[in-house]
Amino acid sequence: MATFSQKPTEVVKKWVIIDAENLVLGRLAAFVANRLRGKHKATFTPHVDDGDNVIVINADKIALTGKKYTDKKYYWHTGYIGGIKERTARQLLEGRFPERVVEKAVERMIPRGPLGRRQLKNLRVYAGSQHPHEAQQPESLDVGALNRKNKRIA
Repeated sequence: MATFSQKPTEVVKKWVIIDAENLVLGRLAAFVANRLRGKHKATFTPHVDDGDNVIVINADKIALTGKKYTDKKYYWHTGYIGGIKERTARQLLEGRFPERVVEKAVERMIPRGPLGRRQLKNLRVYAGSQHPHEAQQPESLDVGALNRKNKRIA
């Protein structure tokens, strides 16, 4: 029997919504990355974008374990000499765009390249509980119920 290889025209994408309130960042990001890539499906094909469209709400209420809230740093370079910049996870979560913490975590768990960039476009992250995708009728997923370590009770 030949190995199954899904064609891009055969892909069926679902819409799923995940509430990130009190979920551990890394565990949520790993789950979302697998959903975006389509690895949860039996028809997974590495070179085809057959993942789901994922909506993450309440990204500003994400949980970080240990001292990562104050110690984890996000770096970038301005392009100028000595232009290395950094922000802590606390500064990002309390800042203007707290959803970037979740976006970065998921982005770094997806393989780099053209396919990874296309799969990442299927991720939508919102800081609050409101989102404009009600028309897609997303299916709700409770990631916290899958494993007790996924949820952080503060």
